[in-house]
Amino acid sequence: MRILYHQPLCPYSRKVRLVLSEKRIPFEVRIERVWERREEFMEMNPSGTVPVLVEENGLILADSYAICEYLDEAYPDLPLMGRTLGERAEVRRLVAWFDGKFAREVTDNLLVEKQWKRLMGRGSADAAALRAGYANLKPHLDYLGWLAETRLWLAGNSLSMADLAAAAHLSALDYIGDLDWSLNDAAKDWYARVKSRPAFRPLLADRVSGVNPPPHYADLDF
Repeated sequence: MRILYHQPLCPYSRKVRLVLSEKRIPFEVRIERVWERREEFMEMNPSGTVPVLVEENGLILADSYAICEYLDEAYPDLPLMGRTLGERAEVRRLVAWFDGKFAREVTDNLLVEKQWKRLMGRGSADAAALRAGYANLKPHLDYLGWLAETRLWLAGNSLSMADLAAAAHLSALDYIGDLDWSLNDAAKDWYARVKSRPAFRPLLADRVSGVNPPPHYADLDF
C-alpha cells in the first residue's frame, strides 16, 4: 500500500492528501512525530519534514511540491497543474503564493506559533507573531476573494493545485479557530465549495488531541 507520512494539521501534508484523494489514488496515512527525528524517517527524508510519500514500488518522495508534481505527471487522468502552458504557470504562481508568501505571513505566525510550538515543547506563542498573522490574514483573504470572484476556480476554469494549496492552509487555520470568515464573503463561498468535495471529507474528520475545532469546521454550510 502507498504510505503518506504526515501531520494532521500540516498544510503541506493536507495538500498532498487532497491531491491523492482528488485523483482517487488509494493511500494509507501514518502520523510522523517529526520532532522525535526518528532514524528510519530521517533516512527517508534527511530534512526531517513531512509530507513523505512512499510509493508501492518503494519510491520515496519528499517535499509537497515535488510530490504533487510527481502525482500529476504519474497519474494524469485528472490534471491538477493546468492544461496549457499559461494555466500551468498560473497554477505554479499561486501554489508558490500560498505555500510561500501566505505561509510566511499568516500560517507561520498563527499555526506554527499556537500549535507546533506546543507540540515541540518550544514554549508559548509569541504575541507579536500572532498580531502580525491576524493583521496579514485580511489582505490575503481579500486577494483570494478577488480571485474567486473573477474566475471559476482560483487559477482559471478548472479545480487545480492552487485551490488545494490554498484550502490546505485555510483548513488548518480553520481547525484552530483562527479564521474570521466574515472578513470576505467571496473567499468563504469559494472555501465552502472546496470543502464540500468528497476529497475533503477525511480532513474534516481529523481530530487532534488537545485541540477541538470550532463547530463550523466540518459543517459544509458553515
